[in-house]
Parts: sequence; C-alpha cells; structure tokens
Amino acid sequence: MSHLIDLKDVGVEFPIYDAKSRSFKSQVANLTRGVISSKKESSTVTVKSLDGLTFSLKEGDKLGLIGNNGAGKSTLLKLLAGIYEPTSGTIERKGKIVPLLDIALGMDDDSTGYQNIKLCGLLLGMTNAEIKSKIEEIACFTELGDYLNLPIRVYSTGMRVRLAFAVSTSVDPDVLLLDEIIGTGDASFLNKAKKRFEELQERAKVVVLSSHDNNVILKTCNKVLWLEGGKPKMIGDPEEVLNKYMDSVI
Repeated sequence: MSHLIDLKDVGVEFPIYDAKSRSFKSQVANLTRGVISSKKESSTVTVKSLDGLTFSLKEGDKLGLIGNNGAGKSTLLKLLAGIYEPTSGTIERKGKIVPLLDIALGMDDDSTGYQNIKLCGLLLGMTNAEIKSKIEEIACFTELGDYLNLPIRVYSTGMRVRLAFAVSTSVDPDVLLLDEIIGTGDASFLNKAKKRFEELQERAKVVVLSSHDNNVILKTCNKVLWLEGGKPKMIGDPEEVLNKYMDSVI
C-alpha cells in the first residue's frame, strides 16, 4: 500500500532578525548612504522549529501528535498541509489534503451565511459542483434557518461556530489535519456535532491530530508521535508513547 505522507529527515527553520535589521528607518538610512549589508554584517539567525523527522503514513493510519506547547505540533501540521516547506530533508504528499487548523478561516462578516458556505467551501478545496450538492445539507445541519440569509456580523459566537463547523466537516479529504478537537458551541448541538466529526474522520484515508486530550488520542489514533523541542522523541503504539510522555511530565 502506497504512502500518502512520507517524511525523510525533515527539518524546518525560521529566520529571526534583530531589531536593527528589521528597522525600516535603518534600511532607508543604509540605502541613502549606499550601504548594502552582507550576510555577515546582518544579525540574522535561524531557529529550528522541526528537526530530524522521519515517518510515513498510509491509508488507515491515524497519527496523534503530543508534546508540550512549543514542541512543534502546529508547525508539523502546517508542514503537512503545504503551508510550510522543509528547509532540509524531503516530504511527499499525495491526495487531497484538508487542514482544519482554523475552521473560521476565510469567513466574511459582510456576507450572508449562504455566501460564507460557498466561500469557505472553495477555500477548503471543494468545487462549485460539490458545494452546490452539499449546501442544503450544510444549511440543515447548522439549524440557523432564515439567519443564513443575513450577514454573519449579526451572528452570535455560537452561531458562527455552527456555520464554520458545518462547512468544514462537509469535506471529503484523503488526508485530514486537525489542531485540537473543534469546539462546537452550545451543549444541545454537541452530540450531533460529535457524530458528524467522527463520520468525517472515517471518510478520511489518513488523519493527523494534535490534542492535549489523551482520551481523544487513545480513542482516535493507531500511532502517536511525541515531539520535544521540534525533534521526534518517540513514535509508536498510542498507549505506550502516552505512558512514557506522562511519566516525563509528572
């Protein structure tokens, strides 16, 4: 079975500039003096956010990401999504990758609920035909009724979450990327949302989930990657890796 995700010794670095090199005033002054800074003269340094990552995921794999804040989990999800590219090593991605890292991304306050369904659907990679075939089901799931004809600036926070959740969970991904379990607003909506969320994960061929909830990791994943300082500390059986991780933080 071919791999949908394949990383080999992957690293991601970000440049950090000192205040002097960032200063627009300083850059203008240098230009007027005819000064061009060389790499040696600049104070640019790089920070490794990820380093030495090697793993692959095939159809049926559900990978949980664990580690302290700043361990590199969100950076890895963005790398898998194609938002970042590796600065060392290689990565291969196959199939339709859907990152649900911010479900409200792309929503427009001045557009109606229906218009936002179309807009967010396009941002998630759906075609116009797919959106058209799903729009009524999405609308029904939100339970927002006539509010869908109004601009979402009049929506409460809970109504916005319902709309964003309904659209984002209507996709059909090959690879699904999740940063924490998505909140869904009021309690009356919760059970319905949980079922829909589980159905989304079942439709995906591969799931990568970052969560601080160990129960969610154990229930969802067949393998776990423990990140520490951007490096892989351990990867393997969820219960075994989680036990080692919990022992380290106690």
